[in-house]
Amino acid sequence: MKQVALIDYGSGNLHSAGRALRAAASAAGTGHQITITDDPAVIAAADRIVLPGVGHFADCAAGLRAVPGVVDALNSAVIEAEKPFFGICVGLQLLATAGLEDGRTPGLGWIPGEVDLIQPGEGFRIPHMGWNGLAFPRPHPIFAGLEADPHVYFTHSYALTPEDPADIAATADYGRPLVAAVARANIFGTQFHPEKSQRVGLQILQNFLTWTPS
Repeated sequence: MKQVALIDYGSGNLHSAGRALRAAASAAGTGHQITITDDPAVIAAADRIVLPGVGHFADCAAGLRAVPGVVDALNSAVIEAEKPFFGICVGLQLLATAGLEDGRTPGLGWIPGEVDLIQPGEGFRIPHMGWNGLAFPRPHPIFAGLEADPHVYFTHSYALTPEDPADIAATADYGRPLVAAVARANIFGTQFHPEKSQRVGLQILQNFLTWTPS
């Protein structure tokens, strides 16, 4: 049976992400089993991996590193075996070289760049919270088939700015562009919450479950 490992390291959106992934697997007819796990062996055996995240970068990074063997299993599965990976919210931010919230904290380093306080346009408040549209600098299979002018749900004060603009897969306009999604090879992540983004989010998760990175 095909399996998605949804990484359990104390993240607040774990179960809502699990429900959304199960709904996506059912809608897409992929037959994936969604397994909430902190077991390195299960992570290594999974076909796809999802890393959720809610809260402060430093807390989430510490929580991830506190689970024995999980970071090594992620590096082995995603970087070495090149399995499809999806990071959500802080799960995306953890892909960075470092996060600057609560001091400088190392990330996984999979997408070079730093996570810093967002710089919205004049008159726009922090946090960036609620529904916002997406713009795409180039096509990506995980964004295929979305409705016109797709809107998704955000709640964040910090965002990853990749060193290489080619790693930016989507932006959102908040008085000025904010990075809304990143992509590099088999690695994908959204700053927004697909599990809270209704039809658009469900389509994105379905696309992830059928995605074959090139």
